[in-house]
Amino acid sequence: MSLSIVALCLLIVIGIYFYNNPLQHGPWFLSRRFINWFPLGMTYAFLYMGRYNLTVAKNSFGSLMTNQDFGLIFGAGTIVYGLSFLVNGPLVDKIGGKKGIMIAAVGASAANLAMGVVTYLVVTGRLQVKLVGIFSVLYALNMYFQSYGAVSIIKVKAHWFHVRERGVFGAIFGTLISFGVYFAFDWGQAIVNMTKAAAGAPASWVHALVRRLFVPAGVTVDATWTVFFIPAAILLVWVLLDLWLIKDTPEEAGFPHLDVHDASSGHMHEEYTTMDLLRKVFGNPVMLMIAGVELTSGVLRNGIMQWYTIFAHDVKQPGAEGILANWGLLLCVFGIVGGFAGGLISDKYFQSRRGPPAALLSSFMLMMAAVMAMTLFSLPLVVGLAALLIVAAVTGVHSLMSGTAAADFGGRKATATCSGIVDGCVYLGSGVQSVCVGYLSGHSWRWWPIFLMPFALMGALIAWRIWHELPAATRKYINEHEGKSAPAA
Repeated sequence: MSLSIVALCLLIVIGIYFYNNPLQHGPWFLSRRFINWFPLGMTYAFLYMGRYNLTVAKNSFGSLMTNQDFGLIFGAGTIVYGLSFLVNGPLVDKIGGKKGIMIAAVGASAANLAMGVVTYLVVTGRLQVKLVGIFSVLYALNMYFQSYGAVSIIKVKAHWFHVRERGVFGAIFGTLISFGVYFAFDWGQAIVNMTKAAAGAPASWVHALVRRLFVPAGVTVDATWTVFFIPAAILLVWVLLDLWLIKDTPEEAGFPHLDVHDASSGHMHEEYTTMDLLRKVFGNPVMLMIAGVELTSGVLRNGIMQWYTIFAHDVKQPGAEGILANWGLLLCVFGIVGGFAGGLISDKYFQSRRGPPAALLSSFMLMMAAVMAMTLFSLPLVVGLAALLIVAAVTGVHSLMSGTAAADFGGRKATATCSGIVDGCVYLGSGVQSVCVGYLSGHSWRWWPIFLMPFALMGALIAWRIWHELPAATRKYINEHEGKSAPAA
């Protein structure tokens, strides 16, 4: 049933993509652009499966990985993810998004294979080590390669989508993230369940195939390593499709040059050094504020996705069992709704300004975190619904800031650098919350939502500061082509 719902969501997203055509592109351009972003996006979604599978495996490790251990491992990975953009953002701007997404998939696949091997050796007693040390290193390596994913998809998007279309693409970007979360949590949990020692006789051909491929004969322990091996294998399949189908620009696919009217319009002939690219971010107050919004959203985003299932495992949630059982599917559906809400509001009501919906969604997250704090130990269903609504809102903010605003203000020439550093701030925020919530939850879970609230407030205030901001080329396009007067910054 859940797979059918996800498939229906995907069909709806594809339908919206073809229906939303404000620049009146021809049908072959729309189709070729779809052929471009679909494999690129699905590779990105399965990168997520190979990222959050650690969260799924955590509960299966039992005493081998405590909350504090998990917080340190995840924190190490997210901090490496955030800092790596100083290197690979400018690199992807040089080599292009196609090569970047292939580096991401191959590297993350190798890192997941290594984590699976270590898990196998430790769980079966062949290796006597604490997981926290070796997993911190391997997960950090995984996240280094993972960090190529977002900048690569946004780099390719910047050449294929006009600024006035990017709100909807931001929603598609959020949808791809949501699919990845579904793959990680629901498919990942299904893999864990199928490979438990007490799973019994296979209930389907898929179950039988998974056990035949990944559970050696005579093994009497849970085969948790499988949750790392399967995403690794899937990623390698998508690499082959990416090599065949993706083109970095419309020109490479045989179309004429498309001026997308972002910050690079009129500057495409210029060449930038790595320092020039970094100055595009650190010397631009608007980019710094976008990065600030994303840092706060990173705290909220993984502060919910990473910890709700662990909280529900530690503190039973009577009446909310359905939320826990379908966590990945619900994250997917709510994330899609949030992504499209933010993108459509931006393009349809605010002339492709990204600040207004980001401010509204951040304010909504503050209210939902307050609801969680007030009902944490008394109303489990309300807590679960509030957590899902935060996920919806934070997906909208993340899609608008990393997936759209950074590309708008960075321009095609600096898209990977700008979006990468902005996206890196998400994971710096995630690293902060990972360590802090891991520590606080060891004392009392009550501090969990309280810790999230000031970050939601800061995100709303920073987004309010960029309420009227638009790239100059976009403002000029709106004034000249749409008969509207874009508001002054």
